[in-house]
Amino acid sequence: MPEILTPKEVANYLKMSVLTVYKHAKEGVIPGFRVGNSWRFDKTKIDELLVGTQVKNDLAVLRSATMR
Repeated sequence: MPEILTPKEVANYLKMSVLTVYKHAKEGVIPGFRVGNSWRFDKTKIDELLVGTQVKNDLAVLRSATMR
């Protein structure tokens, strides 16, 4: 069963403000879903986002290093 997080828990986990979590969720940057008027987030998807972002950052660094 997936671990479901509240916006406050995601904010603590990602070290950002709760308002930023809401903003990113509304924009689709952070994967989440609505339960009534409340946002909820699957921790596994948040972790996948972090890993994917790190891979993209690593590739960008490698590309810039090889272009020098």
